[in-house]
Amino acid sequence: MVNGAQDDIGRITSKQPILEYMEAGCKPQSNWRIGTEHEKFAYHLKDFSPLTYDEENGIRKMLEGLQRFGWEPIFEGNNVIALKQDGGAISLEPAGQLELSGAPLANIHQTCSEVSGHLQQVKAIAAEMGIGFIGLGYRPDGKTEDMPWMPKGRYKIMREYMPKVGTMGLEMMQSTCTVQVNLDFDSEQTMVEMFRISLALQPIATAIWANSPFKNGKPNGFLSYRSHIWTDTDNDRCGTIPFVFEDGFGFERYVDYLLDVPMYFVYRNGVYIDASGQSFRDFMAGKLPALPGELPTIKDWEDQMSFAFPEVRLKQFLEMRGTDGGPWARLCALPAFWVGLLYDNDARHAAYDLIKDWTPEEHDRLRTEVPTTALKTKFRGRTLREVALEALEISHAGLKGRNVLDNVGLDESHFLKPLFQIAETGQTPAEELLCAYERQWKKSVLPLYTEYAY
Repeated sequence: MVNGAQDDIGRITSKQPILEYMEAGCKPQSNWRIGTEHEKFAYHLKDFSPLTYDEENGIRKMLEGLQRFGWEPIFEGNNVIALKQDGGAISLEPAGQLELSGAPLANIHQTCSEVSGHLQQVKAIAAEMGIGFIGLGYRPDGKTEDMPWMPKGRYKIMREYMPKVGTMGLEMMQSTCTVQVNLDFDSEQTMVEMFRISLALQPIATAIWANSPFKNGKPNGFLSYRSHIWTDTDNDRCGTIPFVFEDGFGFERYVDYLLDVPMYFVYRNGVYIDASGQSFRDFMAGKLPALPGELPTIKDWEDQMSFAFPEVRLKQFLEMRGTDGGPWARLCALPAFWVGLLYDNDARHAAYDLIKDWTPEEHDRLRTEVPTTALKTKFRGRTLREVALEALEISHAGLKGRNVLDNVGLDESHFLKPLFQIAETGQTPAEELLCAYERQWKKSVLPLYTEYAY
């Protein structure tokens, strides 16, 4: 054993190597990067139905077609289940939602170029297959139980486990799409500051991006139904994790939290072994019921990190996870919003001053109310719209302070324009959709698939 914690092939018997792994995520500010992930629904243009995996013009054919652009296939058994290229990946969510996990990039200009290039590629393939794509937080029509399943072993395990721990886990898997951004930090202290800011302001992002007001072809009573779903998906691994705001929070406290999040599976030799509900602490002691005597590796820890679902997730970087899927302009706006708040030192300190005295009760109330009332949510004698404008102004100043210019001399702050428009008017994307539903669409959601397609 090395330090009594890890053997010579990297099997873990205590949390010390895990802490060292987490701490290794710290990077000098000059090496900070931006990773943007976005999911979208694919559907047949002829009837707006979702794509199954093996049908003639289905998901498998889409993934095979994208390989003409240099993407390399990743297989599970005989099935292509993902693609990779230059630090980025294209992967599948449970019902065939297509996700781009972007490469780590230096600025928002590069991120927006990556998003644009990806959409050009998928639209080129889709045009040949009679397929469309749309960015929304929740599939507007069709029942969850009728959605297809992708042939990935871990989804079978999650599909069986989810109904045991919450009422909406299968809806989360099959009927939602999100956009998120992954950001770096240079020290534990900076990580804590960024974590607190992003967790406190996640309801602001949820409100601005609220874009999931329909279910089964009619209004569902929420502006971000996708966000509401997470309130009863699996409370052991979701939520606002209030300990982040407690004195002494750092890498070790987060590791302790993750060690107590029930496992889903262990991946060995190309097979997902069901360990749902079992303990990673038992795994480190060689007492995992699914694999008696087996010890975990850092790869097992990476899997454990990926299957906790708080509103902000810590790995060797921070993931902002609170927003609904949306149109192209807001795919670029999300990383701009968070980079402006967190990557400029002055802006980050201003953002921390904005949220530093918010109480646990206020965090919980925002998390509960924002999916329904979004920017109209009452907060400290004003509305969340006013708080959102304040956060946007801080972000704008942060992007100005970064002063990263594109080839025509524009800095990154212009990517915030659609967000200022939403916050100034107070009308979220969801409320725009509801107005269209009531008026020009004559209470049908089907025009969404043509009027708001990518």
